[in-house]
Amino acid sequence: MKEITEVVADPYSEAMSLALYALAPRAKSRAELQSQLRKRGVESEVASSVLDSLELQGLLNDLEFAQLWTESRRRQKKLSASVITQELRGKGVAQDIIDEVMQGTDLDAEFQMAYEMAERKYRSCAHLDHMVIYRRIHSLLARKGFSHQITERIMRELLAS
Repeated sequence: MKEITEVVADPYSEAMSLALYALAPRAKSRAELQSQLRKRGVESEVASSVLDSLELQGLLNDLEFAQLWTESRRRQKKLSASVITQELRGKGVAQDIIDEVMQGTDLDAEFQMAYEMAERKYRSCAHLDHMVIYRRIHSLLARKGFSHQITERIMRELLAS
C-alpha cells in the first residue's frame, strides 16, 4: 500500500503567501498586516521577516498607505481630518506618519467640503422648521467629524442666505 505523505510548506513561504493575499484587495498598514498574520497563526519572527521583505520590495509602506487612506476618505466619505486621524491610529499607523500626512490638511478646503455637504442637506429640508434643519445638518456634520465651531459658522451662513 502507498503511504501518503503530507507536504509541509516552509513557514516563510506560507506567511508570504498569506500577506500577499491580504494585500490584494487594498493597501494595509504594517500593523494591520501583522495582526492578520498573527490571527492566521504565523510566528512573530516569521511575520516580521515577511513584513520587512515586503517593505524592501515597496509593497508595504505606512506613509504611502496613510496618504492614500486620507485622500480616499476625504474624497469618498467627506470625513474631517480628526476622524481620519482616529482611523489611521486604529490601523496602527505611527503618530509621526499621521502628523506628516495631516500637516498638509487645508482647513479652508475642509470647511468648503463641510459647507457643500450642509448646503446639499439644507436644500433637501429647507421646507422644515429651523430647529429641525439645524438638528439634521448639525448631526450630519458631527457624524463626519466636524467641530461644533465649524457647524455653527456654517449654520449662520446658511440661515442668513
